[in-house]
Amino acid sequence: MKKFFLLLSCFIFCCALAQAQGKVTETVDPKVTQLMKTFVDNNKATTTIKGWRIQILASTDRQRVENALYQFKALYPNVPADWVHAKPYYKIRAGAFTSKRDAFRILYLLKQDYPAAYPVQDNDIKPQELLR
Repeated sequence: MKKFFLLLSCFIFCCALAQAQGKVTETVDPKVTQLMKTFVDNNKATTTIKGWRIQILASTDRQRVENALYQFKALYPNVPADWVHAKPYYKIRAGAFTSKRDAFRILYLLKQDYPAAYPVQDNDIKPQELLR
């Protein structure tokens, strides 16, 4: 009988301990809450990210750039590309990558047709443009 009460009291103690462990009380400093709100608001306001693209061609001749872009899109229809104008040059840039390493993977393939291609940083990449 003594063992029974001892076993029963151990069982009750363990159940109470397990039930107490299930309750967690969290106290957050209001400054931390405000900091997290500011962080989330700033990220929602940012519409572009820093990343990498592959520069295929740079030229002062716009017609040459447009023809090269047309040819590139025919050869690589799954790689988005467009030209940008940075006076006096028109530049064809392809792809959108979060890391330079990812850009080099595509660059390796593009070098077969465009040996002068190289990776460039771009600070205006929209998240939906990123290649997977």
